[in-house]
Amino acid sequence: MGVAALAIVGSLTACIGPAPRTQPELSQAQPSAPPIVRERSRWVPVTWAELPGFSDDALDEAWPAWLRSCERAQTTWQVLCPQLRALSDADLGQRRDWLRQRLQPYRVESLQGQTEGLLTAYYEPVLEASRLPRGPYVVPLHAPPAGLAARKPWYTRQEIETHSTARHALRGRELMYLSDPVDAMVLHIQGSGLIQVREPDARVRTVRLAFAGTNEQPYQSIGRWLLDQGLTRDASWPGIKAWLAANPQRTRELLWQNPRYVFFREEALPATDVPGPKGAQGVALSAGRSIAVDPASIPYGTPVWLASSGAQTRLQRLVLAQDTGSAITGAVRADYFAGSGAAAGELAGRLKQPLQMWVLWPR
Repeated sequence: MGVAALAIVGSLTACIGPAPRTQPELSQAQPSAPPIVRERSRWVPVTWAELPGFSDDALDEAWPAWLRSCERAQTTWQVLCPQLRALSDADLGQRRDWLRQRLQPYRVESLQGQTEGLLTAYYEPVLEASRLPRGPYVVPLHAPPAGLAARKPWYTRQEIETHSTARHALRGRELMYLSDPVDAMVLHIQGSGLIQVREPDARVRTVRLAFAGTNEQPYQSIGRWLLDQGLTRDASWPGIKAWLAANPQRTRELLWQNPRYVFFREEALPATDVPGPKGAQGVALSAGRSIAVDPASIPYGTPVWLASSGAQTRLQRLVLAQDTGSAITGAVRADYFAGSGAAAGELAGRLKQPLQMWVLWPR
């Protein structure tokens, strides 16, 4: 995993050439690259000085996520990935110098010139389940049914719970059971989860349920429905659960507002150093350093400088475009992977604030 820090100094000179005489000269240099136009975005070259907080980020925290993207690197990055690995033990100054020499920052904007977009967040819930239905554990999580690809779209969430044909198709496809239908909905929306499952012999082990497909129905926000109906002023997951606690007889009515249904596959986990869930790029996500993007705006594996300030958090950091989602569309749009567990879920449930992005692209 890289070479010693002393050896890096020599390799850096070979990789990037002599160091610039002064940092201000480099940061003020005018970009010479032309704009890049993609299907849903336009990238405009800028100077490094325009990236807010670039000198303050702990780049070493982003490096493991970047190296994971190198496992599935597109042609554009294959030449630079060996250099990235060589920098694994370098100090922050050396990494910044390499970025400035090898990459060009581009401001991401819409085709209409809008430079500000929206940042939300997602996470991986940690839930308890039972392998067999027992006691309160009666909410099933399913593997994809046979013939799912032959019928598109498949049955809606309401039909899956009420239609005899849909119920028959899912018989025997139950992976495990949760106790709370809202937790099941959270898992469907987040796309994966760490599950502490009790086996028939009473052993408890942790597995991951990973995304394995959907019924191809459109996603509809149940929080948005509550707001539109004037039933709540807090559409976060804590707010939704609070409303349902006061209105338990309306649980199915609320959940049926989202016709989209997700199917899962079970993945075994190592005893230690549990990796994050795999994103759409096919590599494990890193808490705080992975984002979901619209791939028609930003290709998978691209390093992105992200800046966002709001009531929930202030972010100015290097992240990697490693995932996507059905609601993540448009040029300046990102979903920030907050990690696993309750604290990450609290941030993900409330984060919704302005966003600016810059892609870092090879010169």
